[in-house]
Amino acid sequence: MTMIQIKELYTPKELKTFVEFPFSLYKNNKYWVPPIIKDEVASFDPTENPVFKHAEARYFIALKDGEIVGRVAAIVNWVEVRDQKIKKMRFGWLDMIDDIEVTKALLNEVRIIGQSHQLTFMEGPVGFSNLDKVGVLTEGFDHLGTMITWYNHAYYKDHFEQLGFTKGKVFLENKMDFSNIQPKYFERISTLVEKRYGLRALNFKKTADVMPYVNEMFDLFNESYASLASFVPISDIQKEYFKKKYISFINPEYIQFVMDKEGKMVAFGITMPSFSTALQKANGKLFPFGIFHLLRAKKKSKEIIFYLIGIHPDYQNKGVTSILFREYHKAFEKNGIETCIRTPELEENTAIHQLWKNFKPVTHKKRCTYLKNI
Repeated sequence: MTMIQIKELYTPKELKTFVEFPFSLYKNNKYWVPPIIKDEVASFDPTENPVFKHAEARYFIALKDGEIVGRVAAIVNWVEVRDQKIKKMRFGWLDMIDDIEVTKALLNEVRIIGQSHQLTFMEGPVGFSNLDKVGVLTEGFDHLGTMITWYNHAYYKDHFEQLGFTKGKVFLENKMDFSNIQPKYFERISTLVEKRYGLRALNFKKTADVMPYVNEMFDLFNESYASLASFVPISDIQKEYFKKKYISFINPEYIQFVMDKEGKMVAFGITMPSFSTALQKANGKLFPFGIFHLLRAKKKSKEIIFYLIGIHPDYQNKGVTSILFREYHKAFEKNGIETCIRTPELEENTAIHQLWKNFKPVTHKKRCTYLKNI
């Protein structure tokens, strides 16, 4: 019987092999969407990613006959552990061949680290914080992935169950034809809501015009999601990081704000063109041609991903989303959008499902986290 060797990685060069492993695991898989290798390595660098001001991570690969057969990141978010008193050992970036012993060996490393920090349970796959990828795909393996979700083979969930893990949070991914989004459901109410509360829509044509509002948007994000049990607020340093990393890649027409009569932001929406096909063509590299595929997708993609919607607590359940929908409908119609995709949403979040019910959404993927006591 061949022994499985676990090796911890430290240097940027080693972490590049960590990032590159799925490229071989999913070679010729038409549904897997690769990351940009350089960006992924940089996200693991404490001098680059400000999440490490309050989190730490260790990275492991599994080797069999000298060949990499699996990987995992073991993560502790200290805001979650110390401030929220949630004794969770996180793990993410889990990939492996269909060998239960490989999965067992990798997750054992996570368990040992959790024990050393006196944590009580482990849960994953999750990232460093709320804005990272989440969950193992359990249904929908024959649908193209997105840049903001993990794709995986069907045997992953079987491995978790065989190793005694139980389902944690369940997430649904939905898509709908743009033609199903009928203005009659939001145009009239949006005008009434604007008049009643003195609100106005704010939209953009240039990225430079968006930037002055981004910090306020992240503040509103923190307020909007503060009531969620597992929410970790975005720090000021993280705001700058996300501004630099993401905002410039989003078509400014797909960022919408709603302001009150004092000019304070009360709602925001971020949607992104789908970069999935462009990332497949780039195959992990921005240069020489990857950047052109991404820039073309930014302008020309016919698929849109709803990434985040945030409503100030004082304005929740007052119809403010109708204003966002109206403005998005105009932008999407102008740009010939054909399909709208929603990011993973908690199955138990009935309020968000009610928001979309008139647009005939189809649940095309399911994913979940798995957890186990340490």
